[in-house]
Amino acid sequence: MGSDSDMPVMQECVNILKAFGIAPVVRILSAHRTPQEAAEFAGSASKNGVRVIIAAAGMAAHLAGALASKTVLPVIGVPLISGTPLEGIDALLSTMQMPPGIPVATVAIGKAGAKNAAILAVEILALSNAKLTQKLTDYRKTEAEKVLEKDKKISS
Repeated sequence: MGSDSDMPVMQECVNILKAFGIAPVVRILSAHRTPQEAAEFAGSASKNGVRVIIAAAGMAAHLAGALASKTVLPVIGVPLISGTPLEGIDALLSTMQMPPGIPVATVAIGKAGAKNAAILAVEILALSNAKLTQKLTDYRKTEAEKVLEKDKKISS
């Protein structure tokens, strides 16, 4: 995350990863205020066992791109609302508008994006992990059952 103020939104991401049995490395690193530390984190992530990076930031939201430029790991960007009148659109555009060759997978703005970032990371990891694939299958089934139960309540 670019700031500790991002933690309330990103907690959902952390919770989902933990629910899937993934122990996330949670850091506060800024593309602008701690660029060296951010670069060092991304540059050493692979050798430290990290397989996917999720980076959340608001406003200029350069964190995901800055990290992606220092690693070949998949990077998922979560644009955040920062209190400006743009309501996170600034962060969305900053996160997704990457130059060719340095992609950042970008999810929705805010809490929905944080949740989807976690699920996307699990999907990436599940490509080489049958247990995670089964957990994803079970998760999707449970989510569908929740919707059908709500439908049943209102259509009865």
